[in-house]
Amino acid sequence: MRTIIRFIRSGVAVLIALTFASSATAQDEAGFQAYLPELRAQALREGVRPATLDAVLPTLTFNERVVALDRQQPGNPNSTATPPFAPYKARHVDAARIGRGRTAYAANRSRLARVEAETGVPEAVMVAIWGHETNYGSYTGDFDLLRSLATLAYEGRRRSLFAGEFVATLKILDRGIPRSTLVGSWAGATGNPQFLPSIYLRLARDGDGDGRADIWRSQADTLASIGNYFVSAGWRAGQPWGFAVSVPTGFDRSGQRNQLVSPRCPRVFERHSRWRTMAEWRALGIAPQGRSWPGDNVLATLMEPDGPGATAYLLTGNYRVILDYNCSNFYALSVGLLADAVEQ
Repeated sequence: MRTIIRFIRSGVAVLIALTFASSATAQDEAGFQAYLPELRAQALREGVRPATLDAVLPTLTFNERVVALDRQQPGNPNSTATPPFAPYKARHVDAARIGRGRTAYAANRSRLARVEAETGVPEAVMVAIWGHETNYGSYTGDFDLLRSLATLAYEGRRRSLFAGEFVATLKILDRGIPRSTLVGSWAGATGNPQFLPSIYLRLARDGDGDGRADIWRSQADTLASIGNYFVSAGWRAGQPWGFAVSVPTGFDRSGQRNQLVSPRCPRVFERHSRWRTMAEWRALGIAPQGRSWPGDNVLATLMEPDGPGATAYLLTGNYRVILDYNCSNFYALSVGLLADAVEQ
């Protein structure tokens, strides 16, 4: 009897939970639909065609999955723990990714050479970004951008960002890109280079001469667009992104601390030393691993991602251009190392 009672109580609890969830979902959907006129007004102010809005807005519904994924994102501002780089590197600069990168590199040499000549961005760096973002186009995401972005804008945690990206996606529709093409990550990144819609509007380029910047299907357009992004972010032709170095025993790290606080991604940049020229680093006993020094006057910072005794890196201003693409030291280091491996 007690087992039956417990079972009944358990069933009632489940029923109550399901009823509550259903009620919450209905409230979210009602609130979302009430919010859509605000997005419509913003889109009209920014020049989106009324016909586009009439076709899109009635199809949109609230996406619980997108909100759940957004709330699961890491980023505790009070956390000081830093995981080691070596496991991340092993996953992202592995033999399979290097092999596929070399195949993509060889298949696109003529296109890559043209983009490098126009932009100064090394061919292998463009390939490495493509490899990191979508594994050379093998997976670009399957979330409907308009539904995801409208949901995130309604949720409100970063409303200004996502409302703007929603309107940018509508503008892409107005350019003739079909909605079926506009899929990507839950947060709105799309295509082979995983551009946000606003980045697509600003920086996507036609690399194959067909009159359209198709970062979803055209490898030429993908690579030209990545190269253009790097130019916009300040890439300096002829400089490496950085390279591995050995740090001498007894090196005085206290004298190399960076005293500046970056307004962007401060925890990323606080791991870098102060700027010094290559000649100054050489004089301090730093030695490159397996390569020669670049010009004496090239500026670089020192980073030891796994601490003293492990591989360290000297990082130039071009490394910070990679950080502009994704503000993560592990990401930027892996892009640089993958580019070097692909080019060998």
